[in-house]
Amino acid sequence: MEITLTTPSLLFPAISLLMLAYTNRFLTLATIIRGLHDRYQTQQDENLVRQIANLRYRVYLIRNMQIAGVLSLLFCVVSMFSLFAGWIMVGQWVFGIALLLMMVSMGISLRELQVSVGALDLLLNEMGKGK
Repeated sequence: MEITLTTPSLLFPAISLLMLAYTNRFLTLATIIRGLHDRYQTQQDENLVRQIANLRYRVYLIRNMQIAGVLSLLFCVVSMFSLFAGWIMVGQWVFGIALLLMMVSMGISLRELQVSVGALDLLLNEMGKGK
């Protein structure tokens, strides 16, 4: 496979957009958690405790998504440096690792989406009990 210095740079826009989306998810969760914290101070029902556990798990998932995304970007830069230095084989392997890390990041993102649906189910169940 022929790989040039510009090949790893093709991932920069994709990784940047992923990181922006992950940051937005994190900020949204932070806002929700702050609201639930205030609500928990006055009302400590079982549904609220389950929502908090769900949010805690989602925050850990988002942290891991971001770590894998940043490592992917770092490995892209190392790959470009390796290719620039003439270490073609090293650059190819490091670029392959960057691709794997990006796939890991997106896989964790899929899991976080599944968990977020679980959080919405908790709210819908609470609303269904109110009828």
